Amino acid sequence: MNSFILDPILRRALEEDIGTGDVTTQATIEPGTQASAELVAKEDFVLAGVDVAQRVFQLLSAETAFEKLMNDGQSVKRGDVLAWIKGDASVLLQGERVALNLLQRMCGVATLTAAFTKEVEGTQAIVVDTRKTTPGLRVLEKYSVRMGGGGNHRMALYDAVLIKENHVAAAGGITNAVSRAQQRVPHTQKIEVEVRNQEEVAEALAVGADILLLDNMSLDELSAAVELVGDRAITEASGGVNLESVRAIAEIGVRLISVGALTHSYRSVDISMLFT
Repeated sequence: MNSFILDPILRRALEEDIGTGDVTTQATIEPGTQASAELVAKEDFVLAGVDVAQRVFQLLSAETAFEKLMNDGQSVKRGDVLAWIKGDASVLLQGERVALNLLQRMCGVATLTAAFTKEVEGTQAIVVDTRKTTPGLRVLEKYSVRMGGGGNHRMALYDAVLIKENHVAAAGGITNAVSRAQQRVPHTQKIEVEVRNQEEVAEALAVGADILLLDNMSLDELSAAVELVGDRAITEASGGVNLESVRAIAEIGVRLISVGALTHSYRSVDISMLFT
């Protein structure tokens, strides 16, 4: 991961946690004390963020040794050792919480994503994320989605045209919104529009939208929409998708399934850092 993007996130997290100094470590540990530690999985999960954890300790001290024993994207079993860390004990203690906080969350995203992608195996559907991310951690969470086998939707407002219902309302309708976008964005950029029923599907197709976001439709409505669209546009299902429903949605034939839960409802996994 690009340190130019990553380092400011990590520095802010370290500043938030350490502040003017780690008073407990200063009070109990002799300066210069050396220590070794290991990162240990306390449950099964998909790994994401081991390089992020490494960077936390290296920002505190370039002399910290960090040996990865597993790589991002790998399946981890309870009891597996993810990495060895060696260096100044105060550095290890100061970096512990920030490294674990980020690593546990990133693994949680990757693990949940892997569960969704497993459910759609054998279909043409790709499970993708949304912008419903933790403020300040989007780049980490979207990276974790990829490590879990999913795909990324747009990164932010600046990199894709996605016309949603409030844009449609403000523009005076789907036709107006899409037509204006076609006039104002480069021909190389696709235009996606959110549609909620068959009438809106037909209108979006008629005006030449490239991608249709089929929002909160029932399975029957999704099936009818996919049949109507055919190969004239890419279809994306969205809204209320969960592990129990995603397979049925995928089998309808949509190309994309966006799941906000990947980055807003994941559970952080259990990882410990233990001094050896």
